[in-house]
Amino acid sequence: MNVGVPKESTPGERRVAVVPEVARALSASGAAVHFERGAGAAGGFLDREFEESGARPCDTYGELAGRSDLVLKVQPPNDQELPAHSEHSALISLLRPLDEPGRIEQLAARHIDAFALELMPRITRAQSMDVLSSQSTIAGYRAVIRAADALPRIFPMLVTAAGTLQPARVLVLGAGVAGLQALATARRLGAVTAAYDTRAAVREQVESVGARFVELDLEGGAGEDAGGYAASQSAAFYDRQREELAKHVSLSDVVITTALVPGESAPRLITAAAVHGMRPGSVIVDLAAEKGGNCDRTVPGEEVVEQGVRIIGSTNLPAEVPAHASQLFAKNVLTFFDHLVTENGALAFDLEDEITAGTLVSRCGEVVNDRVCAQLAKREEGGTDA
Repeated sequence: MNVGVPKESTPGERRVAVVPEVARALSASGAAVHFERGAGAAGGFLDREFEESGARPCDTYGELAGRSDLVLKVQPPNDQELPAHSEHSALISLLRPLDEPGRIEQLAARHIDAFALELMPRITRAQSMDVLSSQSTIAGYRAVIRAADALPRIFPMLVTAAGTLQPARVLVLGAGVAGLQALATARRLGAVTAAYDTRAAVREQVESVGARFVELDLEGGAGEDAGGYAASQSAAFYDRQREELAKHVSLSDVVITTALVPGESAPRLITAAAVHGMRPGSVIVDLAAEKGGNCDRTVPGEEVVEQGVRIIGSTNLPAEVPAHASQLFAKNVLTFFDHLVTENGALAFDLEDEITAGTLVSRCGEVVNDRVCAQLAKREEGGTDA
C-alpha cells in the first residue's frame, strides 16, 4: 500500500499526521510511505528524518496524493487539494463530519473511502486511536499556559518579605479530557482550582487532580450520550445554568471553557453580564471558540478585551505545540491503521466492527455513516448548505 503524508495547508495548522518514528513503523509493516517536503518542519521533524525512516519525498501535494492509495492527514483536504486525490483511494483525517457534512458528500462523489477520526467510538478498545482525547490533553495544557501569560498576576501563592501574594483562582467549565488537564496544569502552577460539569459522575475525577467540584442547583437530562460525548440540554436548563454560573465566574481570575456538543453550536455558558462581573485583568480561554464559543463575547480566532477582561478565542491550541501534538496524533493514527489493515496489506472494511463502522463516512461513492446522513437530512430540511 502506498501511504501519503502531506504538509498541512490550513492556516495556523503546524501539526503533521505522521512523524518519522511512525513512518518507520509503517514502512516496517510493508507500506510504502511518501511525504511532502516540509510536512513536519513546523514541529521540528526534518525531511532527512523522514527519509531515514524509509519514507520517500514528494515535491507537491498533487504528486503525493496521486501516488497514494491512502492519505493520512490532520485537517480535511480543501477544495484545491481534493481533486488531487485518486478515485477509489482512501483517506484518514479529521473531517468535521457532523459540522460540515457536505464535505463528506464531496468525498463520496469522488469515490474516496474516508474515515473521520472525530467519530472514533468512546470505548476502551479505541482509546489508543482517539485523537480527540490526545489533542484535548494538549489543548487543556496550552489553555492554562496562555491564561497564565495573559493574567497580570502570578498563579501561585508567594510569601515574601514584601508581603504575601494570593494564588490565582481558576475555574474550568467542562471536566472532560481538556478540562481535567487544564485543572492539573493550573494546580501544578499553584492556582486554586475548581470545575463545573453537568455530569455529576466526574466529581471524583475533578477532586483527584486537587480541584473543587462546583455544584449548581439544576435539573437536567443525562450529561452525556450513549457514545460518551456531551449531550445537549434544554433552553430552560441553559438559562438557569448561565444564571448560576455567573456567580462563580465573577469570583475567578481565570475561566477556561471546554463545553462542546458534537454536531451543534457550542452551548453559551458565560453571558456578557457575567463577563462584566469579572474583575478587570481576568482572563477567559474559550476552547469551544471553533464552534462559536461558550462565552457570549468570544470572537473565534481572536483575542478581545471586554471591560478589562481578556477573552482568548484560539481555535486550534494543539497546533501551538506541534511537536508533541503531532507525536500523539501520529501514534493514534498508527494504531488505527494497524486496526484497519489486513495481513496482506489491504484496508479492511469490516462493518461488523464498531470502530470501523463508527469512523467510516464514505465508501464506494456513498455516504455510509448514519450520524452524517442525519446531519445531511437536517440540512436539507433547514434549506441550508451547512
